[in-house]
Amino acid sequence: MAKLSVGPEDPRVARTRRDVIRASAASLLEDGWEATTHAKVARRAGYSKATIYAHWPTPVDLMRDAIAQICDDATHPPTSGNLHEDLHDSLTALALTLSEGRYDRLMASVIERAGHDEGARDLRDRLYQTATTGVRGILGAHLQPGDVEPCLAMLVGAVLVRATYEGEAVTPAFITDIIDRALDRTTLRGS
Repeated sequence: MAKLSVGPEDPRVARTRRDVIRASAASLLEDGWEATTHAKVARRAGYSKATIYAHWPTPVDLMRDAIAQICDDATHPPTSGNLHEDLHDSLTALALTLSEGRYDRLMASVIERAGHDEGARDLRDRLYQTATTGVRGILGAHLQPGDVEPCLAMLVGAVLVRATYEGEAVTPAFITDIIDRALDRTTLRGS
């Protein structure tokens, strides 16, 4: 009897990887890093632990693909070209994501591990890049290059602190205020 190919092109392998990554991402968002074990993901995805360990030998390997899935699923509001409106929409979307209570736990877990694990540092950076892509793009289209990163830090930092550390609602008035304050010291392109 001929042995079936199990190379990277094998649809069974692709299906297994897809199922496990989705289960890992869902577990990571719902239950956090500590609770997202190989055994739990195996049960949730309907595969054996041996299968999970064969493809993802360490928890960081499993988290890397789960976070990649989470980042790939991220969407950003469309832009209109109006700096204030686009920033408002993008920061509102970020605040909504943070207020769901899943991403703040995910970020906290990754940040905690980033201090002593290079793999976790890469994951932290990926999450930050994904979370700030929309705002960074809007700022980059309107501000001088040297103003983009400081303004990004002020805007995203303010939303992050309000939603996660303070546990307060990120209201439209709050977003308008931080946009006005952050843009007060910037130079628009073409100025």
